[in-house]
Amino acid sequence: MAADVPGLVGDIRSDHAGETGAVMIYRGILAGCRDPAVRAFATAHLATEQQHLVLMDALLPERDRSVLLPIWRVAGWLTGFLPTLAGPQAVYATIDAVETFVDHHYEEQIRKLSTEGPGGALRAILVSCQADEVHHRDEARELGEARHGVLLRAWSWAVGFGSASAVSAARRI
Repeated sequence: MAADVPGLVGDIRSDHAGETGAVMIYRGILAGCRDPAVRAFATAHLATEQQHLVLMDALLPERDRSVLLPIWRVAGWLTGFLPTLAGPQAVYATIDAVETFVDHHYEEQIRKLSTEGPGGALRAILVSCQADEVHHRDEARELGEARHGVLLRAWSWAVGFGSASAVSAARRI
């Protein structure tokens, strides 16, 4: 379907890479965290991200996928696992940072698409995925503390910057 909408293969490639990374973030959280509330949060959101990845798999032929997927898998897993070492607030702040970026990323793509034709079908998929990501962000924000120390703010910035860098690379490679 991505090929049906000119100029969007790179965007969908970045979405596919991002959903691959998201699955791995939640797997990393589950690998490192023993807190039952965080595990329930991660398990529920992992299921959603796996559904998103199935959608992206259907949209993007293998030949058009990022050749950097192994890197996105490792980076995603580490992005999920590392904050578990600092505790639940770091996990929730990480998800807040990732999903804030993803909300804006999807919004940029949605604005490019018509509501009619192939663009309309793709737009509907992206709107649905975006709504799920916003829900993940809002839930993480609700569960996390409103104020973060300097280290957690720096980590959140790094996560957002890393997400933006990954999208930029995945669009091209």
